[in-house]
Amino acid sequence: MKILITGNMGYVGPCLVDHLRRRHSDLTLIGYDMGYFANCLTNAAILPECRLDVQYFGDVRRLEPSLLRGVDAVVHLAAISNDPMGKTYEAVTYDVNHKSSVKVARMAKESGVSSFVFASSCSMYGAAEDSAKTEQSTLNPLTAYAKSKVATETDIEKLAGDGFQVTSLRFSTACGMSNRLRLDLVLNDFVAGAVASKQITILSDGTPWRPLINVKDMALAIEWALFRDGDPFIAVNVGSNDWNYQVKELAFAVADAIGGVKVSINTDAAPDKRSYRVNFDLYRKLAPDHQPQYDLRQTILELQQGLEAMHFQDANFRESHFMRLKILNSLRENRLLDENLRWS
Repeated sequence: MKILITGNMGYVGPCLVDHLRRRHSDLTLIGYDMGYFANCLTNAAILPECRLDVQYFGDVRRLEPSLLRGVDAVVHLAAISNDPMGKTYEAVTYDVNHKSSVKVARMAKESGVSSFVFASSCSMYGAAEDSAKTEQSTLNPLTAYAKSKVATETDIEKLAGDGFQVTSLRFSTACGMSNRLRLDLVLNDFVAGAVASKQITILSDGTPWRPLINVKDMALAIEWALFRDGDPFIAVNVGSNDWNYQVKELAFAVADAIGGVKVSINTDAAPDKRSYRVNFDLYRKLAPDHQPQYDLRQTILELQQGLEAMHFQDANFRESHFMRLKILNSLRENRLLDENLRWS
């Protein structure tokens, strides 16, 4: 089985490649990435892409159909990957996350690819505090990133069928250690603060709800999607009912696990409307053998261990290269990327 993974050189990709390689030695794994974050390695023993059969560098907006020839499945991770980047580069976000995603899916179907796995997001539920949202709940995306995921899911569903299986994985907020660690994710941010300075600063009032998932459990879900049977199209929330937390609960869980940590909450912050709890019963039913393996405390301690192994001490990490927006802005300032985030 030949699998093309777009956006493989980000946060999720290294964990996915490692997981698939360990579980399925007979797979042919091909990476395709723009390379924005290729040098953002975090205590990696080897270049993660060494585990691939082939690595291509290219813009997903210009992916050549020839790269899909003979491919059995596409895992589409490529995206402008969070709300701050989406706000700063809104037009590019729609171009990359929506327009290009649909184009790649269409080319994949035309090329005879049998499975398309789309990395979507629970953020599409937006402001939804009344109950845990199921796949049938009304979508209420509030940001360019979330809106792009909704638009893509809507359009790729229409392509499903005639031997082309589409799986939209609505992932919870990612967390956990990776060979390309991001700290612009809520739990990772809190652990970084605890390790670097024994301080956790919550920028909001701490009340918004978030579902979380360890990045390694995201890889587990993608594996399920690649080999699943059943309906030509499935959109499914991916996570665990045990992993719905308010932001302040996450902060105090980190403080408890690491010890000696002070938590400060910005009680004067404007309300963060991005608040949602999510129901994961369908995923538990569909993928009983691929349920999340990590709990919150395990993930916190894994992050602590990983950061300490890096000798991480940067209390000002929110201004560092661990924040994906900072990387893009730096590349722009050095005229390595143009205004459309294409290499100059």
